[in-house]
Amino acid sequence: MGQLNGRTALVTGASRGIGRAIALRLAAEGALLAVHYGSNEAAAKETIELIEEAGGRAFAIRAELGVPGDGATLWTRFDAGLRDIGAEAGLDILVNNAAIARSKDIDGVTTEEFDALFAVNVKAPFFIVQQGLGRIRDGGRIINISSGVTRIAYPETIAYSMTKGALNAFSLTLAKALGARNITVNSVSPGIVDTDVNADWLRDNPDVWAHVAAYSTFNRVGQPDDIADIVAFIASADARWISGQNIDATGGSQL
Repeated sequence: MGQLNGRTALVTGASRGIGRAIALRLAAEGALLAVHYGSNEAAAKETIELIEEAGGRAFAIRAELGVPGDGATLWTRFDAGLRDIGAEAGLDILVNNAAIARSKDIDGVTTEEFDALFAVNVKAPFFIVQQGLGRIRDGGRIINISSGVTRIAYPETIAYSMTKGALNAFSLTLAKALGARNITVNSVSPGIVDTDVNADWLRDNPDVWAHVAAYSTFNRVGQPDDIADIVAFIASADARWISGQNIDATGGSQL
């Protein structure tokens, strides 16, 4: 336990991958974790079990994002979760991690796919923040998980890249708006990370793995803990003077 003792954190999309790693890391620093998930209850329970086995505290919140009323549902269940465990109301750290991706160039993206990407990746974080500001304590942290595709052009992810660009603009402007409350707002932009969602095309293909590793100046593929450690720093008091920034977490990819 450490520098986040007494803090409460909410991580969206925390049932697996980068979100799970962030939740575990923040809990290891002493934060009470609200583990949000959209549909995979078993994975969310596993995240909570891992936190509790390490001596931390956590509870689950189920809320589908990208649908009408998603923010209201999330916060209603967050409030109820705190009451159920007898914890103090309020939030100190919000990590908007949940997102969906589509690998298609401009000719292949359908209207439905475009709308779904923006609904989950942009609209949901916007209204989660808007409807949660009354719960976030002064001196809190808002951390939006963006992507390296906002710096490195990948035509095959054009619509997804646009959503993450919007998220960066949101972070910058929100940081200005919330400065008077000493709430910092930053984005963290991972590159390609070894998660279950990338397993089929990345882990099972040595040639692709080597190609992806070569993107980074360190010649390796990113791991969820690489991102979680950066988020933990930004969530800490040590990062109190950093706001409105997009932190590149690509391992120096394509410098």
